[in-house]
Amino acid sequence: MPRPRRIRRIFFQPDVTYFKPAGIPISHLNQITLSFDELEAIRLIDSEEMEQTKAAKKMKISQSTLSRLIKNGRKKLSDALTKGYSIKIQGGNFKMTMPRKGLGLGQGAGRGRGRGLGRGRMRGFSAGPDGNCICPKCGYRESHKKGVPCYQKKCPKCNNLMTRE
Repeated sequence: MPRPRRIRRIFFQPDVTYFKPAGIPISHLNQITLSFDELEAIRLIDSEEMEQTKAAKKMKISQSTLSRLIKNGRKKLSDALTKGYSIKIQGGNFKMTMPRKGLGLGQGAGRGRGRGLGRGRMRGFSAGPDGNCICPKCGYRESHKKGVPCYQKKCPKCNNLMTRE
């Protein structure tokens, strides 16, 4: 039995997840599915121009796994563009992660000794079922709804992803 796949960390989820050639009905098109982790690998390497070793560390996967994701993703995109297929972005083995802002050198959320902020997954802090979702850009607040993570909500004012207060 093979070992389970590691969960890949991604920092970007597109607003648009379906692309098709103009002027051709969907019923006449073949479809290619690009996974979110393949898209993230391509984004980090091609758009962000990050080195493969750094991109792999960021996604918490090995460099060879990242290379395989890039190869598979680029092949799918190439086939879609040259053969006129539609592209659907969905699935993959990933966890959406919000980038931490304002952390200087040596202030990461790693596994070091830290500053005695508590133990456990949430370092002694848990927002619980109550609390608010807040937009880090414009400051808009709304009450948190159970079962819907704040980082998956978009601010109705500025369309930015929200965080938990």
